[in-house]
Amino acid sequence: MVEAEFVNDAPPVPRPSWRQQFMNAWRRSPRVPLWAKDRVHAVQAAKDVTVTVVRSPFRFLGAVVRGLVVAVRWWRSWVTVRDYREAAEQSEKLADKFADIRALTLFRWKVTGATVAAVAVAGMVGWLLYGPRALWLAVAVVAVALAVLGRRRDGSPGRRAVLAGPRTLTWTMDPQVLVDAFRDAKLIGKDETLRLVHRATRQGEGWAVTVDLPATRKAVDVVKNRDALASALAVDEIQLSVERVRGNGGHAGRVAMWVADEDPYSAPPIRTPLLMVERWDAWRPVPFGTDARARRIDLPLVWTSVLIGAIPRQGKTMAERLAAAGMILDPYVRLYVADFKNGKDWKAAEQVAHRFMAGDDSEYVLRFVDWLVELVADVQARYRRMQDLDDVTCPESKVTPAMSRDVALGMPITALVVDEVQIPLEDRTPVEVQGKKMTAGEYCGELLMWLAKKAPAAGVILVLATQRPDGKTIPSGLRAVLGSRFALRVMDWRDSNIILGEQMNTRGYDSSRLLPSHKGVGILRPDGETQAGADVLALTVRTFYMPNEDWREICQRGRALREAEGTLTGHAAGQEAQPVLDHAAVAKAIGGGAPAPADAERVDEIEIEIELPEPLASVVDYLNEDGRDFVPSAELADALGVELTAFGRDMAKLGCGSTRDRVPTDDGVKQVRGYAVADIRTAAERHRDAAVIEGEVIDHDDR
Repeated sequence: MVEAEFVNDAPPVPRPSWRQQFMNAWRRSPRVPLWAKDRVHAVQAAKDVTVTVVRSPFRFLGAVVRGLVVAVRWWRSWVTVRDYREAAEQSEKLADKFADIRALTLFRWKVTGATVAAVAVAGMVGWLLYGPRALWLAVAVVAVALAVLGRRRDGSPGRRAVLAGPRTLTWTMDPQVLVDAFRDAKLIGKDETLRLVHRATRQGEGWAVTVDLPATRKAVDVVKNRDALASALAVDEIQLSVERVRGNGGHAGRVAMWVADEDPYSAPPIRTPLLMVERWDAWRPVPFGTDARARRIDLPLVWTSVLIGAIPRQGKTMAERLAAAGMILDPYVRLYVADFKNGKDWKAAEQVAHRFMAGDDSEYVLRFVDWLVELVADVQARYRRMQDLDDVTCPESKVTPAMSRDVALGMPITALVVDEVQIPLEDRTPVEVQGKKMTAGEYCGELLMWLAKKAPAAGVILVLATQRPDGKTIPSGLRAVLGSRFALRVMDWRDSNIILGEQMNTRGYDSSRLLPSHKGVGILRPDGETQAGADVLALTVRTFYMPNEDWREICQRGRALREAEGTLTGHAAGQEAQPVLDHAAVAKAIGGGAPAPADAERVDEIEIEIELPEPLASVVDYLNEDGRDFVPSAELADALGVELTAFGRDMAKLGCGSTRDRVPTDDGVKQVRGYAVADIRTAAERHRDAAVIEGEVIDHDDR
């Protein structure tokens, strides 16, 4: 048996001094005001006191004037017997009471005259007995009384503040102005008010304040109506940032506001911080841009996919290159770069890419299909190899940083970067996959959809960019599985919703409202945590600036890193071997099981014979891959060039009735009549099924 003694060698924790105990109690005490606890708030309080003292003479004079106006209005209402007259009018007895009203009016005029004479006599007596001091004292008493009468109180006529000049500074000094702004924007009722959580403080190049809404109001409504609040504060909506405070310190009615002094995106753009680093870890979010408060926003890439959309010349390609730059500076990342614009924007990436192409012909589209087939087979092989790994090496069915850098495992982070992805998705070149005929664009869409669903966990990332953000270009099934979205300026709210997600414009995020002068500014909906917080739905970001010379330097640095690590492969290493393709396994993986040749011919014949009746056929062609759930009748009638009443009658005959729903417009949300897209699809399928059955019956009769 062994005897031992436990000895604690850790030094004793020193007891805090009485001064530290006092300061801790002082800072935590709820009875001590906030300005007495913190130097920043003390300085702000001193500034507020100074401003209040300087403004007090002018505020007193304004209160006296308002009080004089209120007193004159009250006297005029009293002397004209307005209350008695209105009561007689409501009871329809004005003619009967006319004599009484006239007599009472004359009496009150006499009282007014007698009062004025008495005041004049009293003033003269005071002057004779006490000199001018009596009059000055009387004037001071009357002025104080008028100032009290004219103080700013809600609901009192003539006592509302008349603000001159910019209101951004006014509300920081007078919280009541902020309350009035919320009321003017119809975000709270006239009898409701706000609770100040954190008073207006200086943050960066603007002012920040946190408020609690009334119990029946929601923060999401404030975010949705940000433009109305910006109008009430007399600032451009691009200067106003409104966020719902979530987590332990927030709730559904807590709003954090930040108002910039000027347009935060008018300053010159900032060069990418990646120029200052020798290498980057792809598992870290990539520096992407800055928000309105000049906070750096990083974009997570691993385990997700990215969709970037905009109209031409708004910074779409630069945003995509920023996402790719971080992966280029990681020598263990394998890059597939497809430039369907066929310009010089991606030429420098040729020296680091495992596979690279630049062109917009069908030849390049078919080569891109081979890439996708290769990637699908690679992802399948990775998942099969994960099954044989122990739980230490592979804790879950996901690639880890150690696995991605182990050359023996063959699971590097792989990024597929596609510029102008609408070109392969719209290509009409016929292809045959295991006996099934389809277009190259349809096959690309199915392969990309499969990769977006299953490839991120295996370490394969999609970064797609398009200048055609519409429902016909990018299938809704593909958009639904792309995690991160970045929408630069587009033409209307429909295109913005296609990139960011359905109904995002009704939540206050609409990239069509961005200014044309704001190059590189867009709305980011990240799939992961950013510097703005993990619970932020979306935020406006200005991307970093990376001209061609910086892009070439980053690509040259990425090549040098790969040469040093021995990870330069494929196109960059001069290896032009074609990918090994297994179309059968890929077709089975994406659910494209091939029908028998005879059945395939039979299906083609039946589909050729099926023609939907008008106007249903035109409506289906118009909607195509539109991601909306509801379409207004007026929009369909305008698009098809038909008369609205006749169109509704024809659609009803085809078994598709109209209904009412609420849709967002430029003037707000309105209730309009239209058609549910699901009902239109159902009616089309019903007519197709009927045509197929009829075709089979005719074929049987012919036999």
